[in-house]
Amino acid sequence: MVLQILVPFLLAGLGTVAAGMVLDVVQHWDVFQEITEIFILVPAVLGLKGNLEMTLASRLSTAANAGKMESSREKWSLVIGNLALKQLQATMLGLLAGLMATVLGWMLEGQMPFNHAVLLCSASVATAFMASLLQGVIMVGVIIGAKKMGINPDNVATPLAASFGDLITLAFLACLSQWFYTFIELYPYVLYLVGVLFLSLIPLWVAVSSRHPASSILLRTGWQPIITAMVISSIGGLMLDKTMSDPNLAGIIVYAPVINGVGGNLVSIQSSRIATDLHLHGVPGEVPEDRKSCYSPCRTFCGSGANHRSAQVLLLLVVPGQLIFLHTVNLVKGGHSSSTPVFIVIFLSAALIQVFSLLCVADWMVHCLWRRGKDPDSYSIPYLTALGDLLGTALLSLAFLLLWCIGDPGST
Repeated sequence: MVLQILVPFLLAGLGTVAAGMVLDVVQHWDVFQEITEIFILVPAVLGLKGNLEMTLASRLSTAANAGKMESSREKWSLVIGNLALKQLQATMLGLLAGLMATVLGWMLEGQMPFNHAVLLCSASVATAFMASLLQGVIMVGVIIGAKKMGINPDNVATPLAASFGDLITLAFLACLSQWFYTFIELYPYVLYLVGVLFLSLIPLWVAVSSRHPASSILLRTGWQPIITAMVISSIGGLMLDKTMSDPNLAGIIVYAPVINGVGGNLVSIQSSRIATDLHLHGVPGEVPEDRKSCYSPCRTFCGSGANHRSAQVLLLLVVPGQLIFLHTVNLVKGGHSSSTPVFIVIFLSAALIQVFSLLCVADWMVHCLWRRGKDPDSYSIPYLTALGDLLGTALLSLAFLLLWCIGDPGST
């Protein structure tokens, strides 16, 4: 189990490091300098990985472990229905994320030029659609391949869904935003055409996803968690934008994707494993006898069960994993910050608090959703990854503020 978790975890972490370094570069591009509300958009768009990719990975992993993908016809019906649903959700969430960034930017600055709002929405929709399609196809291949190789998809699917998800999504967002920015004055209709093109495909995705029973149910009931998660991630984006506006805390931009991505990856593994275990031992609404007691953190980490061991392993991975990622950032000089001993201690403390909190919340949330008759595979991961973004950004902001107050060079 440790090896199956470790390799995808390291790959996912390196992907978040690469995303942080890319963000450090593109923050100086014209569009990021002129339309700073894009920084509000970054966590929300990157959060689609948790809302859509990891949720898809968790659903398909559970289906594979439960034997629901044995026949070729059932397998591809399930895959196509879920991919169509994901494209529909990506389009709608991309639009809502752009609108949310517009509103929050207007509240922060007191004004918002209309062409800036159009650029935010068009770039968000196009990024969400294209990144979701690419990552969805890759994810299906990973799950089918893992099952054929005898590897538990729960251990590899969710972290691999995130391995280069942040990097791919951020690259799409940066390039499309810069490209649209070149049209904003002379050819603004290009932005409208892009938005209309992707929105016009919505009826197609609705028709395809409604043909499979599982995706048809989510088509009607699966919107609340992903929309709520998007709003939570946008608040984290507002926090990031506000922190970055202080030159003394500029170094946070490189480390935000790292701490947020690692926390989201680890808690997604645990959530997916607990959900699969519940599916294998009952149906939603029926909680096993040994899990009916009141929740406490001891129930998450203390015990000899498989989920207890995985929680212990995931928490123990935080310190060595983050040390590797911090060292990687320093090697390639991806940020403004230098990793002093004080910086490392404070950063690792923030990461440990984040992951410990998320694992405890995951254990409580998955069982709570199951008790209420809801499928945790579709509900828990969006909430958990969004909470990870918000908690990670908040703790990282506090860490950099503390470093600045004590005069440590790691905050600059």
